[in-house]
Amino acid sequence: MDIFKLGDKILALLEAVFGFWNNQISLIFDLLGQSPDAFKGGGPWNVIAGIEPIFVAVGSSLVVLFFVIGFCSESIDIREEMRFEVILRILIRLGLAEYMVANNVTIMKAFFTSIGNLVGLLSAGNNTELKIAKEQAEVIENLGFGESLIMLILAALLSLIVIICGFFLLYTVYFRFLKLLIIVPIGSIAYSTMSGNRMVAHTAVTYSKYFLSVAFEAVTMALAIIVCNAFINAGLPSFTGDYSDWAKTLIYLCEMTFTIALTVGSVKGAQSLTSKALGL
Repeated sequence: MDIFKLGDKILALLEAVFGFWNNQISLIFDLLGQSPDAFKGGGPWNVIAGIEPIFVAVGSSLVVLFFVIGFCSESIDIREEMRFEVILRILIRLGLAEYMVANNVTIMKAFFTSIGNLVGLLSAGNNTELKIAKEQAEVIENLGFGESLIMLILAALLSLIVIICGFFLLYTVYFRFLKLLIIVPIGSIAYSTMSGNRMVAHTAVTYSKYFLSVAFEAVTMALAIIVCNAFINAGLPSFTGDYSDWAKTLIYLCEMTFTIALTVGSVKGAQSLTSKALGL
């Protein structure tokens, strides 16, 4: 009897959950393409912009201090060591440090814009949506009561995992914005170390590497989502040829669940992957 067939209800549940996932992916791509100064209407960025002058003032003062430290470390014997090229190198280092302290936000915003444009290009032609294959949908519609009950339990579990993963993806993207907003004003202090010697200036190098890894994390996240969605929509695994139709569909849904969890893991580890890939 039709009353014991749950195929339509299972398909409706899966379509609703996949629609939620697709909406989350669209939202995440929009967020990854945004610059932090446009995030949440620019409210959080305005707070950072108000705090930034304090860090610039502190950084400008530290430029002088680190310059003195670098000068003293390189001038053991002033008559023998302070040649013209040495003095020129120290002054260039001082000028670069002061420029970076005063203009680090402008430089960072240029990186944000470039990375946002790159994410936009990646997502423009790769709007792969998660959906159940037509063949599998037909199998689910024609399931008997026993098979459809098992499939309903699996669909409920899949729905729960997809909802949790969707919100976790959103949390990861929001956390990236939080990291960027926090490290932006610290740049003025980090770049003030450029006026010192190589040992002191290592702080600026470390900061720059961390900033680039967090900024380019958006590109890695976008690539991970695009590739994992392609995995999901690639169809049945090759090893399912000897199984019955309903078992194939069961394996298909299990693979979708696994790949969705893999997407979250890839997005979560995007910063580490970016750092290793770019040597940062």
